[in-house]
Amino acid sequence: MTARTLLVELLTEELPPKALPRLGETFATKIVDGLKARGLAPADAAFRTYASPRRLAVTVAKVAAEGAAKEVTEKLMPVSVALDAEGRPTPALQKKMTAKGIAPEAVAAFERRMDGKAEALFHTAVVPGAKLAEVLADIVQDAVKALPIPKVMRWGDGEATFVRPVHKLTMLHGADVVPGRVLDLDSDRVTRGHRFMSRGEIEIATADAYEPTLLAEGKVIPSFPDRRDDIERQLLAEAAKQGALLGEYADLLDEVAALVEHPTVYVGEFEPEFLDVPQECLILTMRANQKYFPLFDGEGRLLNRFLIVSNMRVADPANIITGNARVVRPRLSDARFFFEQDKKYKLETRLARLAPVVYHNKLGSQLERVERLEALAGAIAAQLGADVAASKRAALLAKTDLVTDMVGEFPELQGIMGRYYALADGEGQVVADAIQAHYQPRFAGDALPAGNVAAAVALADKLDALVGFFGIGMVPTGDRDPFALRRAALGVLRILMEAPLPLELPKLIDTAAAGFKPGLLTAEGFAAQLQDFMFERLRNLLRGDETGTGRDGAVIDAVLALKPARIDLVPAKLAAVEAFRALPEAEALAAANKRIVNILKKAGAAPGEPDVALLQEAAEKALFHRVVEVAPLVRSHVANEDYTEALRVLAGLRAEVDRFFEDVMVMAEEPLTRQNRLALLAQLAGLMNEVADISRLSA
Repeated sequence: MTARTLLVELLTEELPPKALPRLGETFATKIVDGLKARGLAPADAAFRTYASPRRLAVTVAKVAAEGAAKEVTEKLMPVSVALDAEGRPTPALQKKMTAKGIAPEAVAAFERRMDGKAEALFHTAVVPGAKLAEVLADIVQDAVKALPIPKVMRWGDGEATFVRPVHKLTMLHGADVVPGRVLDLDSDRVTRGHRFMSRGEIEIATADAYEPTLLAEGKVIPSFPDRRDDIERQLLAEAAKQGALLGEYADLLDEVAALVEHPTVYVGEFEPEFLDVPQECLILTMRANQKYFPLFDGEGRLLNRFLIVSNMRVADPANIITGNARVVRPRLSDARFFFEQDKKYKLETRLARLAPVVYHNKLGSQLERVERLEALAGAIAAQLGADVAASKRAALLAKTDLVTDMVGEFPELQGIMGRYYALADGEGQVVADAIQAHYQPRFAGDALPAGNVAAAVALADKLDALVGFFGIGMVPTGDRDPFALRRAALGVLRILMEAPLPLELPKLIDTAAAGFKPGLLTAEGFAAQLQDFMFERLRNLLRGDETGTGRDGAVIDAVLALKPARIDLVPAKLAAVEAFRALPEAEALAAANKRIVNILKKAGAAPGEPDVALLQEAAEKALFHRVVEVAPLVRSHVANEDYTEALRVLAGLRAEVDRFFEDVMVMAEEPLTRQNRLALLAQLAGLMNEVADISRLSA
C-alpha cells in the first residue's frame, strides 16, 4: 500500500503556556520514533510539529499502513540440550518449539553454529511487519506517558489522566481514520478551532489538509514557531508605526505565543502621570501580570503606550483596547501606591525589620547577614583601595528593600527598588548604584557590577552565601542547588576575572568565614571543599560550557592544576600556555616535566637544594648551570605577570633537559648522588611550573 501522511492530534483544555513548546516537541518526536521503531516510517521521516493552547499534534510524511516483513534469527538452546545422541529433538526443545509456535518439521532448517564455547541451535523465521491500525494507539499512548508533565489531573467519569482534560483524538492516515483508543477517547476526524472565531466542529478531510483547514475554518495557527513569528512581525510593525522600540521581549513572546491561537496586535495606553513611578515597576506589572509589551523611546525610556496581543481579530477593536486599559490601570495604581508609601520610610529605619526575617535557620537572620556583609564588603574595599565607608554603607542597606511593599509584591525588583529608595533617602550615587548592582551578575552573560564599591558589595554577598552554606554542609549535589550556589560561584569568578580585581580567592574565603559567629561553621574542611567547587566552576566557565565555545581542556587543566590564588591572572596564564604550546620545544618539555613529576612522586620526600660539588656528569652540570642562569629571569617575568615570556625562556632549556635524560642515571646507586640529582630535578620542576603545570600538555 502507498505510504501516506499521518496526522495525530489531541484536543485539550488550555495547556500550561511555559511548557507548551516542549510538550509539542516531545509529543511529536516520540510518535515519530515509535513509527520508525516499528518500520512504519523511514529513518529520515519528515514531520511537522503543532502546539497551540488547546492542541498537541504532529503530521508525519510517508507513513506505511503496514511495515515490511523481515527475517528474525533467535537462539533456541545449546545443541547438547536440544538434541539427543541420535540427533532427535529432546523434550526440552519440543517444549520450546511449541511455546514459540514453531512447526515440528522446522527442525531440519535449524542452523547449528558456535555461540561462545558451545554449539547452539538457531531458528530463522519471517516476521510480518507491524500494522499501523494495530499499533498507532499504543505509540500515541507511549508518547503521552513520555511527556514532561510534573502533575496530572483526572476529569469526568473516566480513569484517564493528563496535564489538562482531553476532549478529542484525531488519527488520520491519508483520508482514513486510524482506529484506536487513547485517554478514554476513540479516534475520529473531528476537531475544533478557535473558541469564538471558528465555525464550530471541523472535519479534517485528510492528514495533509490539517493545517490549511485549521487556518481557514478554525482560525487557528497550529504551528508554535509560525504563530510566534506572526506575533513578532505584528509587534515590530506596530512598534515602528508608533515610532517606538520593544526592548527585551523574547521571553514574553514565547509565553504569549502559547496563550493565543489567532494573534492580533493592538495598541493600548495609560495615563502619563504613572510614568512618575520607576519604570521597572510599570514594565514588570505589564509584562508579568498582563502579558503586555511595553514601548520605549530611543533612549530606553518607557512610553505610556503598550502593545496587546489579543486572541481575537475584530473589525472594531475599541472594546478590546479600552478593556485592557481598564484592567492595567489598577495594577499601575498599585505600583504607584507602593512606591509612594515605601518612600515615607528610609531604608535605614527598615534594618530592624530584617531581624525577624530568617535567612537560614542555621545561619541566622537577614539582619545578622547584612552585618556580616557590611564588614566583609569593607574588608574587600580596603584591599581594592576603594571607598570603604561607601562599601560598608551599601552592604548594610543592600537587603532593606526586601521589607518594602513594592518588593513584597514584585520580588524581581529587589535591588532595583533599593537603588530608587536610597536615592530618595539622599544616599550617595555610588551607594545607591551598589545596592542595585550587588546582585549582579544574576545569570550567564549578565553585566558585572560597575566600580570597585559595587564589586566589593557583590563579592561580599556571594562569598557570604558560599561560605555560609558550605560551612554548614549544604553543598550542591547533582542537579540540586536550592541556594543557587553555582550561580554565586560563577558570579565571584566572573567579577574577579573580568573586572579584573587583584584579590586572592583563598584569602577572600577566609575573610568571609571569619565574619560568622564562632562554632557556626562546623563542616570539616569546608574552605578547601569550596575552593575545589569554585575551580570546577571556573573550569566549566573557561571551557565555554554555557556558550559552547571555550579554551582547550589541556591548557585549562595546566593552569588550574596549580590552583592560582589570583583569578584575575588566569586569562594571561592561559594565553601564555597556548603560546608555549605552539613552540616546537613544547611537547618534549611537557613530556620531560611529566617524567620529572613521576620520578619525584616515586622518590618520596622532597630532596632539598642541589649541591654543585656533587654534580658528576657533564649533562647534569650543564642543566644545573642553565637552571641557575634562567631562574631569576623566569621569576622576574612571572612577578611582572609576563607569563608568555617566562614560558618562552623555559623553552630554551630543552637541549639541556634532553641531554640530561639521555646521559644521566637519576636513580643512581650511591645515595648522595641520587639525592642530589633528585634535588636538581625538583628545582627544575618548580621553575617549569611557575606559570602552569605543563606536564598536563603531554599526551
